[in-house]
Amino acid sequence: MHTSALVLLSGGQDSTTCLAYALAKYERVETVSFDYGQRHRVELDARLQVRSKILRNFPAWAGRLGNDHLLNLAVLGEISDGAMTRDMVFKMEANGLPNTFVPGRNLMFLTLAAALAYRRDLRVLVTGVCETDFSGYPDCRDDTMKAMQLALSLGMDRRFLIETPLMWIDKAATWSMAEVLGGVALIDLIVEHTHTCYLGDREHRHVWGYGCGTCPACGLRARGFAQYAAARPQSPTKPASA
Repeated sequence: MHTSALVLLSGGQDSTTCLAYALAKYERVETVSFDYGQRHRVELDARLQVRSKILRNFPAWAGRLGNDHLLNLAVLGEISDGAMTRDMVFKMEANGLPNTFVPGRNLMFLTLAAALAYRRDLRVLVTGVCETDFSGYPDCRDDTMKAMQLALSLGMDRRFLIETPLMWIDKAATWSMAEVLGGVALIDLIVEHTHTCYLGDREHRHVWGYGCGTCPACGLRARGFAQYAAARPQSPTKPASA
């Protein structure tokens, strides 16, 4: 039975929910993040706030939260020419994918995460990829995750498990999962301290958090929150107290 995990923590809503999931399930949890020259690099600062708030406000999880690792993946930004790493308008490409798709990103993330997990003696990789509410990214699909799990296990001769708690749920259900895991306190943390906006906007505050309100990531997060809030007897729209 697995007792430890490595969470791929970007600093956004999904990965923070996955971190809560792992902390509720495993005795020892470490986190890894990647700096690949993303336009919304502010998410890396957000991840530190997320970890800090969990340590301070969630005593049941604090003792389980271990080391954080930040890996330099600048080469990914150098070979990418999409809207996630370049100053350009968000649009759909001729191949049917949005220009926010970074080819190979999740594949590289998981490969490096597995290499780190090998050294840290962690067998479970937890990632927030999703095939329900997503932008069509092929490296977020369940088939991709299954293939990566097999390839990493064979290539490193160590059986890894890739867990994807959000794979089959939409954004509204992701908000609900966070509330089940950590109550309104975790909802407040996600609203105030996580970052999703592709433009890195931390000036405009909405009921669902900070962001430009117009990019694809903000739109998805906002719609999910609206659906989640509408289904609750009392919508959690007040700013966080933490």
